[in-house]
Amino acid sequence: MTTVLTQGGNAPLTAARVTVEVTAPKALDVSGLLLTESGKVRSDADFVFFNAPNGPGVTHRPASAGSPDAITVDTGAVPAGIDKIVVTASLDDAGATFAGTEPTATLRDADTGAVLLTFTPPRLTRETALVVVEVYRRAGAWKVRAVGQGYANGLAGIATDFGVSVDDSPAPPPMPTSAPTASAPAAPAPTAPAAAAPATATPPRPVTPPAVPASLTKVTLDKGKVSLAKGGSVSLEKAGKPFLSAIRMGLGWEPAGRGRNVDLDASCIAFDAQRNKIETAWFMKLSIFNGAIAHSGDNLTGEGAGDDESITVHLEGLPPEVCGLVFVVNSFSGQKFTDVKNAYCRLLDAGSGQELVRFDLTTSEPQTGVVMCKLVRQYSGEWVMTAIGEYVSAKTARAMVKPASAML
Repeated sequence: MTTVLTQGGNAPLTAARVTVEVTAPKALDVSGLLLTESGKVRSDADFVFFNAPNGPGVTHRPASAGSPDAITVDTGAVPAGIDKIVVTASLDDAGATFAGTEPTATLRDADTGAVLLTFTPPRLTRETALVVVEVYRRAGAWKVRAVGQGYANGLAGIATDFGVSVDDSPAPPPMPTSAPTASAPAAPAPTAPAAAAPATATPPRPVTPPAVPASLTKVTLDKGKVSLAKGGSVSLEKAGKPFLSAIRMGLGWEPAGRGRNVDLDASCIAFDAQRNKIETAWFMKLSIFNGAIAHSGDNLTGEGAGDDESITVHLEGLPPEVCGLVFVVNSFSGQKFTDVKNAYCRLLDAGSGQELVRFDLTTSEPQTGVVMCKLVRQYSGEWVMTAIGEYVSAKTARAMVKPASAML
């Protein structure tokens, strides 16, 4: 009987060589990444994909008549330093998402073709790439886990998350059109992975090179303070490692004049991997998750120097189910953001008070709420901050939940 896994489920491998096929109603490209215990590749040669089909113990099989794209893992040939092989899927159509077309992974015995197990992730929405399953070592044995973690930034977003360098150049040969849509989480345009391994195979099907933005370099804290524009992202890493265990998000604003005080409220909404709200820190509930997220309290006017309200987050104290934090500001009294000026959010090292990231909201709209920024925990454990700056019609923290979820 074929085993059917649900998200998060695992099972032992009953074959030394297995093939993971991924199918969907839309054309897919399947890739594999060999990861060490740190959750990163050792080099770009550990990224096995369409144009670099051979890695140590891992091979890519292109789609052909009657057989989908697939990754084969020969567990006996995987180097000792590799802890897991992550199998990903991305869409051929650069403008498409997985909404309504959840893929199915089928794991087969590579020698006999027998189906060992299947997995279909829960409903997806804006995702353009997906970590489907992982084949991993545990106590000397090999197992498989159903992951189903989506990315809205394409395969290149996944690749850089796991340490693969990304080439800013549009020079051929390009990745399949599904692969490149961003280099870091939330960077919105495509590129191709740097060719540290042989990556010059001629594609057996036509490939349309997508447009390449001016820069796809992953932004980290290595060079000091980062100023974000709307839609920009920064990884909370330095020298390739997590840099912070506790951060403070400061939010500020000023009355726009005419002697009017503006009472705005900052909140932090925590979500799980399915974008369901877990808990909210706001002026009526200043501490959640046993103090892992703590709110400074309500500021009724926005006057005075410095941050008007701040929210401290102890990242290491968050429950494992917390995958995203969205920081929002709303006008409980119904005043519009056109009555506010100089709104901003900034991320600080909670220990030293050093400002690390700043996002200044340069425009305003006649709305009562704004989604300022988000912190998203990547599959590798890395946290990434993205500036959002989207206005919504919402006067309370509760009313901010739905729009915040949609922007994760």
